[in-house]
Amino acid sequence: MNKILHHSVTLRCETGRAFGLFTISRQVESWLIKPFSEKGFAEIEPVTGGKYELFWDTQNKQENSTIGCHITALAEGEFLSFDWKGPTEFKSIMNNTEPLTQVTVFFIPVADSSTHVHLIHSGWGSSPEWEAARTYFEKAWNSAFENLRVMINGK
Repeated sequence: MNKILHHSVTLRCETGRAFGLFTISRQVESWLIKPFSEKGFAEIEPVTGGKYELFWDTQNKQENSTIGCHITALAEGEFLSFDWKGPTEFKSIMNNTEPLTQVTVFFIPVADSSTHVHLIHSGWGSSPEWEAARTYFEKAWNSAFENLRVMINGK
């Protein structure tokens, strides 16, 4: 079985704007946090080694967050790679492993000033618990990318 998750969307915006949707805290909040948690927020430092922390539960920042995650690689407007943690139900496997799962996002310009965005989420284990986490994120990334598509492209 292919353990890597791959999601893609074509956004009707320039590559720089698409890149910002993944690297500017307020923009990430608009499609990846607020639709799921009204009071959630992001703390992103768009440099290699910088924070990539998203918080869905503001009452307990240790739960349902990516606290402690960092950007592992970055090329402005081209790609972004960062650590990723799971929600409370997958905390025991996803948040206490070394290395953490990894998300890499590629931004590919299209001739009509649009951008193809490809997200790859890798690092999944092979136990039934890991498979449940992978299945959860298959659905979560689908939902998040639909939020992103509608926000930029409209219905």
